[in-house]
Amino acid sequence: MTTSLSRIRSLPAARGGDRAESGARGVESAPAHGSPLETEYRPQRPLDLGRTVLYQRRGAGDPTMTVAGSVIWRASRTPDGVATLALRESACGAIRGAAWGPGADWALAQLPALCGAEDDPDDFDAGIHPLIADAHHRTPGLRLSRTDLLFDALASAIFEQKVTGMQAFGAWRRIVTWFGERTPGPTPKPMFAPPTIEGWRGIPSWAWHRAGLEPPQSRTVVAAAQRGESIVRAVSSVTAGEDRERVLTSLPGIGPWTSAETRIRAYGDPDAVSVGDYHLAHEVGYALTGRRVDDDGMLELLASWPGHRQRVIRLIGASGVHEARRGPRLHPEDHRAR
Repeated sequence: MTTSLSRIRSLPAARGGDRAESGARGVESAPAHGSPLETEYRPQRPLDLGRTVLYQRRGAGDPTMTVAGSVIWRASRTPDGVATLALRESACGAIRGAAWGPGADWALAQLPALCGAEDDPDDFDAGIHPLIADAHHRTPGLRLSRTDLLFDALASAIFEQKVTGMQAFGAWRRIVTWFGERTPGPTPKPMFAPPTIEGWRGIPSWAWHRAGLEPPQSRTVVAAAQRGESIVRAVSSVTAGEDRERVLTSLPGIGPWTSAETRIRAYGDPDAVSVGDYHLAHEVGYALTGRRVDDDGMLELLASWPGHRQRVIRLIGASGVHEARRGPRLHPEDHRAR
């Protein structure tokens, strides 16, 4: 059933959060939410709300983002505190937003950027390649979303280092549910904001293991959290992608792939390329040339679109052109019982 924003106030509050698996906390009851703050954003360009905003979701079970009917729900930890945001597109194309929690004002103010308002494709030339031109024509509402929440983006990217998406998303779901904070609002299911930077530092080693995250990733998250506030200040003090990359890759365990993934999510970086990805170079090469290439070959192909390489990658994803899988899928190992 479609959930309209006009019905949000009457939805029953989701009950509790099942944290029994972790032993970290008991079931947390839903916080009181009251009436939401509301706003309306009218995009100046075509906007595909789902394709743009749901790029931020980390798997179907992400406790920070879900969809119920026509409403996208997002839980976040803003600089002013936790917030729950509900987004729905009206018949006239306006985006109606409702927010609950101490961070509600911040979440509503950031809503246009989340919907890609700061994404500027004016100097992008899609006509260089017919596949890109066709994908650009068919998906005019594809925008690059940004959250402006650096550490959350960095932590989630670290979770995804050198593991399958299934493993990373499962570990993210468990850790955020166990150690995050339940957010207010009549959400369709219990939703949680990620831990504070201090909270990331305090997660015990046994919890990382039970969540299914490998020691290299968990150690990197904790090490980054030890310098979390200074990382946020340093990255926020620069605006160019290469300067942000320089700051991020100066951290132990953070390479070009993690830096790019962080910048894409936090800042909607239109030029970031996740070099070192297991599949990306193959997909880009196949889409643009009909054959696989390595990272160097991918960068050579993407050089035709300076400043918009991430946009091209997103359009390739939207094109539906993918190389057929030839071998068995990687079977993730589960070490949690050991």
